[in-house]
Amino acid sequence: MPKMRVKKGDKVVILAGKDKGKRGEVLQALPAEQKVVVQGINIVKRHTKPTAVQPGGIVEKPAPIHVSNVAHVDPKDDAPTRVGYKVLEDGRKVRFARRSGEIIDR
Repeated sequence: MPKMRVKKGDKVVILAGKDKGKRGEVLQALPAEQKVVVQGINIVKRHTKPTAVQPGGIVEKPAPIHVSNVAHVDPKDDAPTRVGYKVLEDGRKVRFARRSGEIIDR
């Protein structure tokens, strides 16, 4: 299984599909499916039956989008960037923006 370079909480921009150009935060990463759920992106309507917890009706929620259709947002200049890895002097392996060299990991 290939490694995903996008994690929960990352800011991303959508590269393809009906929401192309929009930005959002990754709510969930699904590495087994190579997909991510982004806040406010790829909204779908689901018809749900009423349960003890919530009433039934039409519920709008974000659906997963393939990770190849999102790009990380560079923290320096707010533009789409690719992600690389490097090992710091203290031995930590961190992600960095290839565009500016800025470290992404918190």
